[in-house]
Amino acid sequence: MHDIIHLLPDNVANQIAAGEVIQRPASVLKELVENAIDAEALSIQIFLKDAGRTLIQVVDNGKGMSDTDARLAFERHATSKIKEAADLFALHTMGFRGEALASIAAVAQVEVHTRRESDELGTLIAISGSQLDLQEAVNCPKGTAFFVKNLFFNVPARRKFLKSNDTELRQLIVEFTRIALVYPQLHFTLQHNETELLNLAPTNHRQRIGQLFPSRNNAMQRQLVPIETHSSMVSISGYVGAPETAVRNANQFFFVNGRYMRHPYFHKAVMQAYEGLVSNQLTPPYFIYFEIDPASIDVNIHPTKTEIKFEQEPAIWSILLATVKESLSKSHAIPSIEFDQEGAIDIPTMHALKNMPQSQPKVNLNPAYNPFDNYSERSSNYQRPPMNWESLYHDFEKSKDQSALEHPTLPTMEHTSQELLDEEREGKNYLLYKNRFILAGGKSGLMFIDRQRAHVRILFEQWMRQLRERRGLSQQLLFPEMITLNVADALLLETVLPELHDVGFEVAAFGKNTFVVNGVPAGFENKPAIPMIELLVDTVKQNKGKMKEALNESIALTLAKAAAVDNDRTMTQDEMSQLLGQLFTCENPNITPEGKQIVVLLTNEEIEKKF
Repeated sequence: MHDIIHLLPDNVANQIAAGEVIQRPASVLKELVENAIDAEALSIQIFLKDAGRTLIQVVDNGKGMSDTDARLAFERHATSKIKEAADLFALHTMGFRGEALASIAAVAQVEVHTRRESDELGTLIAISGSQLDLQEAVNCPKGTAFFVKNLFFNVPARRKFLKSNDTELRQLIVEFTRIALVYPQLHFTLQHNETELLNLAPTNHRQRIGQLFPSRNNAMQRQLVPIETHSSMVSISGYVGAPETAVRNANQFFFVNGRYMRHPYFHKAVMQAYEGLVSNQLTPPYFIYFEIDPASIDVNIHPTKTEIKFEQEPAIWSILLATVKESLSKSHAIPSIEFDQEGAIDIPTMHALKNMPQSQPKVNLNPAYNPFDNYSERSSNYQRPPMNWESLYHDFEKSKDQSALEHPTLPTMEHTSQELLDEEREGKNYLLYKNRFILAGGKSGLMFIDRQRAHVRILFEQWMRQLRERRGLSQQLLFPEMITLNVADALLLETVLPELHDVGFEVAAFGKNTFVVNGVPAGFENKPAIPMIELLVDTVKQNKGKMKEALNESIALTLAKAAAVDNDRTMTQDEMSQLLGQLFTCENPNITPEGKQIVVLLTNEEIEKKF
């Protein structure tokens, strides 16, 4: 019987490793840029074609490699970072396992030009599918240039499962952003299909955040609150956003020893520091950097090295919470008691009280005072105030009714649109209770309608019809508005411009990551356009990868919420009648698109039971 266990060929083993390390073009970019940083480069240029499918080129001015090192770098587990197992717990560099280049070369056509400063000639190496095609001396500048062409050319199944170019490009920008935030002192450039997307000059951390996440008048950058603390266990620095910068989908980053990480446990510490300062639907931005002894963390628990295990997580959690809270307090984001304000009560110390002369309190009396002197005069002019007994009785009955309305037991009943419309037509008059609920009488009982939720349902179905029929009406702005987004959000907005046009937005690209808003949907004339666009971008980000119908629903719901009537003004009888008439002709008038109740019916039988 033949033996059945055998060693895999190197190219097959490398492809298996590539399945863990190289998941998409962004993985290649991450590994190559990290290698450039480890090579002490001061300038890193990135060139992409077709979102990395055709080409990922990374050029740096780092130390370069000798011809021997250049060849060995593509062997599995070849690394200059570690020599023994103990070195895994004293890592100060980005890459260390020696799998990246071997994995990339296994699933792509790779070409590298490299030269050290001390060498007259550099080295050219070409590898395709783990097979060495060429190695020769060439004339090239100091540093290293990697060309990764036709990613997954020999693994068609992997290439087939890549997302669209827009999606892959956004992932490339995400990886680029994570690295650029850690190294503001480096010069980065990023080009895609010969179009420059980013050119980041060397600067400090705060300015780098502003370069990557531009906002109107640099508002977000100015509202960043610095944090900093140093202890024997960990050093924490960076920036957190003031509470007013909180949005639905904020930019949030953790870094440890110059490496990006995801850490839900530490995220909860930051969110707890903002408790009571921001609403549950919003989150603040933060950019937090940890410096810690490499021996107390393990970065080798995940192939992408984004999940990191800390030895003393609970203690670091407490330090992080205290640091963020203290910084917010110093920035006056958290109100504090001021004891040195002008006009404060002067409370003497105990020592001062002992030395103060003590005297018995005196009571001043007027022995000539007679309270009955003018009694007769007052009594002759006195008249009992009139009593309105009907008003008293009315108030008594009103308080009983109001108490019953504030604490009713309102069962939910399912009705068809026609049944609800018939109920509403029975009512002659409507009552607006607490500026929120419309009370309408019907033959079956008393209906409570949440007017804001009703308006959201009406507008949602209107927007959905416009999206399906592509007939949104637009209102031209007298003065077009400009909006500048970060690169990832700008690419995202470009992908949904047709959908926005369908509902009435007229938005056009206007230069680098900048858009001009020329028109808004009819009915939005009095609402600011820029916050609406930013809200729509956040909505699309939260629904990335979903089907077109789901994306349309998200856009329609966002617009409906933004345009729905506020509960800060009263409504006339005609307005309430029109609102209810539109609601009860909707496909589903009972609940909002998010599943919240709109109509509750208090039946006649239940009303009679109250009496």
